[in-house]
Formats: sequence, structure tokens, C-alpha cells
Amino acid sequence: MLLKGEGGIHGERVSALAVPVTHVRRPGRVWGLIAEQAAVRGGRVSAADVCAAVVPGVQVTGAWLSAALDAQAGHLMQVTDEVSRQLAEIQLTLGEGPLFDASVSGGPVLASDLADGDSRARWPAFAPAASQAGAAAVFVFPLVVGAIRAGVLGLYRDRPGSLSDFQLGDALTFADTATMLLLDGQDGAERATVAGNGPGGQPVGLASYRAEIDQATGMLTEQLGVNITDAFVRLRAYAYVNDLQLADVARDIVARRLRLFPDPDLSPGDET
Repeated sequence: MLLKGEGGIHGERVSALAVPVTHVRRPGRVWGLIAEQAAVRGGRVSAADVCAAVVPGVQVTGAWLSAALDAQAGHLMQVTDEVSRQLAEIQLTLGEGPLFDASVSGGPVLASDLADGDSRARWPAFAPAASQAGAAAVFVFPLVVGAIRAGVLGLYRDRPGSLSDFQLGDALTFADTATMLLLDGQDGAERATVAGNGPGGQPVGLASYRAEIDQATGMLTEQLGVNITDAFVRLRAYAYVNDLQLADVARDIVARRLRLFPDPDLSPGDET
């Protein structure tokens, strides 16, 4: 089952509001779960703590958080496990998936069964790859404030099944909180480098991972004589055609073990 908001998440809000009055205190309860994660980490509350708290809070298997610019895939800020990291990278490499749909539409994209016909038709490359990675259901929430699109919060389950109204309401609140914390973290990035973390509580390892992809993309603009967007498309295409991780290709380019050439007719196997 797929559900996408049309130009926002108002349809989801209606569903979340059509629950018992006991849920009125949801923001305080969600904030408490996030604050607990920050206390365990020993730092100020950040968007990264949302990623950890949403897993038990919404009863999913794992989660990832990406900071984005407009409708782009953005920087991977936090993951809770290896499958989450793979889901984010698979979408970045393929250029398709609920992450992109949510970023473009500004509304949630809920795929309760990646093996069903709707998911396979909508994401012919991503759905089987995600299933192979260990995900059976994926739920992606855009981090939006007005015209600002700050990123996405992605959740997955290792078994198919939709979110309940209660869980959906919580997920929306986690996403709203992540948006505020992420924007706050970007505004005060210089304060967030303590305790081995990058901006917004991003682990240094993930910051280095994205920096390497950005550096490789920049190098390709010179090698191929193209703009940043086209350079990234070429980087992603090379990783996809050769069944490689995007980060591994970027690392080889940065280390000058791999060079791509501007001739579009040149087969990937000839690029050395």
C-alpha cells in the first residue's frame, strides 16, 4: 500500500487528529523520548537523537535522517543500523525511491509492502534492491517548514505492514521535531562539533562519508567539464552500472585510483 501527500501532509494530519484525546500530549511525550537519547549520548538534544528515538517510539526496525537542499537527496546525517544506511545509499545511487518522492511532493510516502505490485511498479529498481537489503516496508517523511525543505526522516521495517494511526501521528511529530532541530543545528553548526559530532549531532564517520562524495563530485566537474549536477549523475551511474557502493567509487576517485572521462560512449570498464 502506498500513500503520498499531495503538496503537503494535511491528509496525514487528519488521520493523526482522528485519534483519542489522550494523544493531545503527544509532542511532550515524543520530546521526552528524544531527550532521553541525548542524555544517553551525553550531549545537547539534536536531530540525530530523533533518529534513535523514533525506532522504539514508532516500533520500526530502523531509521535514517538526511539533511537536504530543496528536493535533492542531501547529506546522510544519521542511521540506526546497516540496513538503514544501505536504504539511503541505494536511493542515492539509483535516483529513485520514496526518499525522492517525499522530497519532491513535500508529503509522506508510505510503502507498507515493498514486494507488492504497486511498489514494484513505482520503484522498479529500488523496491527489489531494498528487499534484498532487508527492508519489507519503508516510510519516509519530509522535513518541511513552509517553503523550506530541510531533509527527510526515513523508517523501515523488516516485515510488511502499515503504521497504525497512533504510530503515524507519532512519526509525524518526530519528523516535525527533527525539522526544527536540524534547522537549529545548521544555524549553529560551529557549536555542534563537540564530543566527536558534526553539525546536528552527525557522527564524524558519516560527515566524512558525505564529504568524500562531495569531493569526488567536485573533481568530476573538472575531469568531465560538466556542472555539479551532471557530475553527480555520472558518479551515480558509474556506481550503478558496476554494482558498486557510491562511497567506494567516490573514495577511488578522490584517491585517484579511478578516473572518468567525458566521452559518453566510453564503457565503464574502459575507465581507469
